[in-house]
Parts: sequence; structure tokens; C-alpha cells
Amino acid sequence: MGIYQYRILNLRRMDGNEYKVIGVMSGTSLDGIDLVYAEFKFEKNWTFKLIYSETVAYDNYWQTKLGNLVAMDIRVLRHLDDEYTTHLSQIILSFIKKYKIEEIDLVSSHGHTALHQPEKRLTYQIGNLTKIASLVGNTVVCDFRVQDVELGGQGAPLVPIGDELLFSEFDYCINLGGFANISTKNYERLAYDVCPVNIVLNHYVRSVELDYDEDGKLASKGQVNLELLNRLNALSFYKELPPKSLGLEWVHDHILPLINSYKISLNDILRTFTEHIAIQVSKSISYKPQGSVLMTGGGAYNLFLVERIKEISENNIVIPSKEIVEFKEALIFGFLGVLRIRNEINCLKSVTGASQNHSSGNVCMP
Repeated sequence: MGIYQYRILNLRRMDGNEYKVIGVMSGTSLDGIDLVYAEFKFEKNWTFKLIYSETVAYDNYWQTKLGNLVAMDIRVLRHLDDEYTTHLSQIILSFIKKYKIEEIDLVSSHGHTALHQPEKRLTYQIGNLTKIASLVGNTVVCDFRVQDVELGGQGAPLVPIGDELLFSEFDYCINLGGFANISTKNYERLAYDVCPVNIVLNHYVRSVELDYDEDGKLASKGQVNLELLNRLNALSFYKELPPKSLGLEWVHDHILPLINSYKISLNDILRTFTEHIAIQVSKSISYKPQGSVLMTGGGAYNLFLVERIKEISENNIVIPSKEIVEFKEALIFGFLGVLRIRNEINCLKSVTGASQNHSSGNVCMP
């Protein structure tokens, strides 16, 4: 389908309450690029249907490049941004071709976080250059964080509006990805980053040429180093009140040096940090004992981690279908694009700390 036909399709469909969208997400755990093709409908409430989903793994080149973003000079980073935008466009086009997708109202993409220092009014996601719309040949909504940071917010987390409108039956929504983040509602929606997860666990298992600790088996064989555990739990971030968010820089500055100062085995590192995650996640869901918790993200497959969370907490942990576990964030980023096109709120000040609720995202036309 050509660009002209796509534009006609957009004009025909955008006036209604039904949208067919490609959502694209790349997380800090560097698992790969998650893509979904989903349909969203509004009839009193929002509903969704996840039609196709796929993760395209990063090769060694991109894992290395993306793993070293923090150390890059800004000129090198901008060059990589251009290269990554092209790469991301090719991945999206391959996804469209593979599943023979013809009806597309918009592509909504998170990009990949390179820098995130909201206290300095700085956040930078690569893969969001305006050329992505021309390369993909469709309207693209992207770069969702910048406006929120400019409004004094954390620029994260962005998923809670989707939790509010698509998954409201759960007391808590927790995503165990590169970081654990939580979303819940009392008088208003509250969400924040809880602690690092796969960004740390995967970092250490790469030393034995593994991408991840399958089912948490290595961690389960280790011993908890109580001194390290106590020092991890004592980090000042955990005493801060939300809104608050974490980035790769914080892990490099505070987590890795602390762990590396202890000369302990890989299994003990994994066991201790898994216990740290379980404690922090359990604390975050302790305000509604026996409350239902929708748990998604790659960490939901870490059986040992989930077992520890269940043992420490009193909550009902719900692991949904494989598609929702793996693609909930990509699904919601697709939804964020729909809200942006409708000029409806997709970023909540109660979540990010911004000065106002707003409709965030850059709309790029081909």
C-alpha cells in the first residue's frame, strides 16, 4: 500500500472511535524491539484487541551500542540516533510485510532511552527523528517524554494511562522489565519506578554468555549476602516519595559499583539482587493487602523471583496471557499514540509530577 493510500485510510478512519495501530517499544533490558498490531475501540469505555505481536532481538552490534549510550559523546549519540531511527524503521516495515498488514491508522513508537535525567530537564530517546514517518510511510507518533520533562515532570512512567483505561480491574499493575514500575489508583492514579530488575540481572549473567537467568535457576542456587542486601535496600532512592523514576545512569552510579565492591560469586550476586527486587516490589504493593496485582514484563517469567514476591507479600499475583506479559507496554504505547492523535490526555501529572495533565508526543507525517 502506498503513502497516498495510507493517507486516505487515515482520513477515513481518524474521525471515528476505532483505530488500528502498530505499537513499538524498546526497553532498557535490551531484550529487543517489541511490536504489536492492535485495534482500539471506544464505546463508553476503551477496549483493545491484540492481533499480532513479535519481539525482534537485538544483535551483538546493537546490544553493545545501546548498552554504552550513557558514555557516548553527544555528537556520537546524535549519529547513532540517525542510524537507530533507520534501523527501527526497517524493523517496522518488516513487521508490516511479514503479517501482511494493510489497515494502519498510525504507528506509535517509544524509541529507546539514551539519557534520562529529569532533574536536569533532560531526557533523550533515540529512534524518534521525524524521518521515521517518511521511512515507514505512515503517520508516526513518538518522543513522548520530552514535553513532560519540560513541564517539570519525570517523563516517566508513561504506561499508567493505559493501566487506568485498559486494565482498571486490577488494584496494581507491575511491569518487571529493565526496571520494575508500578501503577495503582487511590484517589488518583499513582505510578513510579520501584527498582532495577533485568537491567542488573542480565548484566551479570552476560559474564557467563547468557542473555538472562532462565526461571531464576542460577539465583536460586546462590546465598543472600545480608550486608550487600541491607546496603541495597538502604539506597536513598527508596526513601523518596513518588513521583520518581530511574535510568541507566543511576544503575551505573549506584548499583553496579556497590555490587562489584563485594567479591562474591555470580549465583550469590543474582540471589541477593533477586531478594532485593522481591523486597522492594512487595513493599510497593503492601498498601492494599490481598489486592490483585497484574504482573507483566520479562521478569514475570523469572519463576524464582515471582515465588519470592508471593512469599513476602500477601497479594494475589496474576500472571496474564503470554501476549500481555510480553507486549503490554508496546500495546499501551500504541494506545498513547491514539490518545495523542485525539488530543486527549495521555500523561498524568499525578504520575510524573508535571505541572499539568497533557497530551504528549510528536506527530510526524510522511
